[in-house]
Amino acid sequence: MSACVPIRTDSDRSDRVRPPHSPPSGPRRFRVAGADVSASIAVFLIALPLSLGIALATGAPLQAGLVAAAVGGIVVGRLGGCPLQVSGPAAGLTVVTADLIQQYGWRATCAITVAAGFAQLGLGCLRVARSALAVSPAIVHGMLAGIGVTIAVAQLHIVLGGSPQSSVPDNLRALPAQLAGLHAADVSASALTLGLLLLWPRLPGRVGKLLRVLPAPLVAVTGATAVAALLGLRLPKVDLPSWSSHALAALPDGPVLGVVAAVLTITLVCSVQSLLGAVAVDKLVAARTDLSGQVARSNLDRELLGQGASNIVSGALGGLPIAGVAVRSTANVNAGAVSRNSTMLHGVLVVIATLLLVPVLELIPLASLAALVMAVGIQMVSLNHIRTVTRHREVLVYAVTTAGVVLLGVLEGVALGIAVAVGVALHRLTRTRITHDEADGVHHVHVRGQLTFLAVPRLSRALHQVPQGVDTVVELDGSFMDHAAFETLQDWQKTHTARGGSVDVTGRRPGTRISEPADDDGNCRCRPWTAWRNHQCDPPQSTSPSGDPGEPGEETSSRALARGISVFQRNTAPLVRGELARLAREGQQPSQLFLTCADSRLVTSMITSSGPGDLFTVRNVGNLVPLPGAESGDDSVAAAIEYAVEVLKVRSITVCGHSGCGAMQALLGSETGGAQTPLKRWLRHGQPSVARMTEDDGSWAPLAGRRPADAAELLCLTNVVQQLEHLRAHEAVARGLREGTLELHGMYFHVGEAQSYLLTDASGAEVFDPVREADDDPVREADAPVREADAPAPGAGGPAPAAGRTARGEADQPA
Repeated sequence: MSACVPIRTDSDRSDRVRPPHSPPSGPRRFRVAGADVSASIAVFLIALPLSLGIALATGAPLQAGLVAAAVGGIVVGRLGGCPLQVSGPAAGLTVVTADLIQQYGWRATCAITVAAGFAQLGLGCLRVARSALAVSPAIVHGMLAGIGVTIAVAQLHIVLGGSPQSSVPDNLRALPAQLAGLHAADVSASALTLGLLLLWPRLPGRVGKLLRVLPAPLVAVTGATAVAALLGLRLPKVDLPSWSSHALAALPDGPVLGVVAAVLTITLVCSVQSLLGAVAVDKLVAARTDLSGQVARSNLDRELLGQGASNIVSGALGGLPIAGVAVRSTANVNAGAVSRNSTMLHGVLVVIATLLLVPVLELIPLASLAALVMAVGIQMVSLNHIRTVTRHREVLVYAVTTAGVVLLGVLEGVALGIAVAVGVALHRLTRTRITHDEADGVHHVHVRGQLTFLAVPRLSRALHQVPQGVDTVVELDGSFMDHAAFETLQDWQKTHTARGGSVDVTGRRPGTRISEPADDDGNCRCRPWTAWRNHQCDPPQSTSPSGDPGEPGEETSSRALARGISVFQRNTAPLVRGELARLAREGQQPSQLFLTCADSRLVTSMITSSGPGDLFTVRNVGNLVPLPGAESGDDSVAAAIEYAVEVLKVRSITVCGHSGCGAMQALLGSETGGAQTPLKRWLRHGQPSVARMTEDDGSWAPLAGRRPADAAELLCLTNVVQQLEHLRAHEAVARGLREGTLELHGMYFHVGEAQSYLLTDASGAEVFDPVREADDDPVREADAPVREADAPAPGAGGPAPAAGRTARGEADQPA
């Protein structure tokens, strides 16, 4: 029989005590999933050439790149807070590291890396990781773009067979002479590398799909190396010195302030890049349905601690600075990794390759590695980022940061970008346009921008241009209004309405009414979001043609309908018009059939956070599903089911009951005999639910800490289970269940508590789990593994999991 149980929190699981007679669990065995092994190999094949190329670009010993790759994989993989992010030598650190090597030397740069690691540990202990995310994305993207330009211009000289200069302007000035003295062998190896990088991911057909399993960077470098060896080209190649002569860290020799600035620069770039990378990896993980409930969301403070520890180890061992790397992290997630073991294994593979594959690595032409790194630098200038910052009107911040990094340096460019971002924010705060016009007898005051005390004189001037006693609309197109502006608007509004005028203060964004006066005439003035609420405003009495008061609400209902349509056209329609136009062109493609009661208090779009095109909804009295061919059957429900499954190809069907259902109360109070009204004939389809409830042994578990309140609530819950069985009797549904293309879900909504419960199936028992939005610390609630029998249901953002997912283990997956 069905049972209702409350959700169990992670703290409940951690405090759960093993029964006294249960056997001891024994020592835990280290196990590596096959998916992690294959993912680690894919990441290793990408990391090996990139690590050598980045070391080459910085001017550091080539072994330093391999040391950083190994330490980043093993140390961050074990200690970091983002299980699937892969860390190592990053292209974003190339320019910074190259400047430090040129200024202080390699061994001093290693010491600076160690100091930056300790700084990251301090920041992690202070739990300020999320503060780094407050940096404007335009500054971060501009910084990466500037670094990418610097890398690409420098490596272009190596691609052409020469040597790079110390700065971008110097490299640009030396480029004509470099073009005049091309080295054909270097250019050929570089061109082959770039060609393979570009064409390999685009190989067509089934054979191309199989070949694309090999990562393009590995294929490009291997191909160029093989061709160079076969043709006997004389090229500068990788030179890995003996580990016995490997240089380790030494104290820097230079001005203290300069060393401190260098440490802060490494700390800033490593930390911001790693934290932003962790957030990006979380999004990639969320898109993989097979990882639901298995991989915890990133603990950014722990990630910062892991990055700090890795930089300490890498610097002490003579390796490059370490940060989270987007290319390798994306490859790790896409390759199917399921735990941090894949990251650690990739580090182990780098160690093995460093010890055993030195003769092979020394065959790689430097021009090929330079071409690989140049391509990475070009990719750091993302057109998608440029479109995004342009759309958000932050292209100036992006451009200034990029130019500052290219011409002045990373730290100087970032500081310049921050200054410009602050200036842009202040400019937007003070730049407010206020206009007044009149149309069809209604005066409109438009306020575009943030409404602060600086704009109060202009606002007051525009408001006083409105004649007394007229209808006025004040439209606020901004997200901020301070106290001075609010009082000015409120005082004028009260004065204007007292003199017979009307004022409607609206905005163009969600949550449109920003201020409204207390109504003095007794009429209801509710905010727009109360249109669906059962609010307690007393409707004014209508007036009959003779002037006598009519029935309350008689005229109000029609006025409310017209007012609701007007509010929709003014506030909501502009926001959804584009989406509805797309749906009109493409047709509906809902993912679910949502079958629920016709009760006016049950607003499906509200309780599922869905919008146009998401749900194919069927509503009837009692959310009943008549059995096929049943007496007094109703083909409308069966037709909707057939249309949804056969034509719309929905992936799931949800039956949603609710508390206080009038149909269930009518079933409990129904008497045999009497006139068979349409309602009585329809409710006969609910009699199997009554029989099921009567036959139950009463073993209902608590519903959110209590038993079902009464027989009516028990019948509401039982009815959901019964209607799911009726659904299985329909041919289209049964076929979809057999083929695995369709899922059935039950849902119960308690109106008075605004609480949803989702029916799950664990070990053959139907269980109602409360659907709650997780507000605890995301890492802590995800640390404990989710057991199948007591897994939490999905978040309140959706009625049921999307196709292909069960209701179990979805607590961390936003709908």
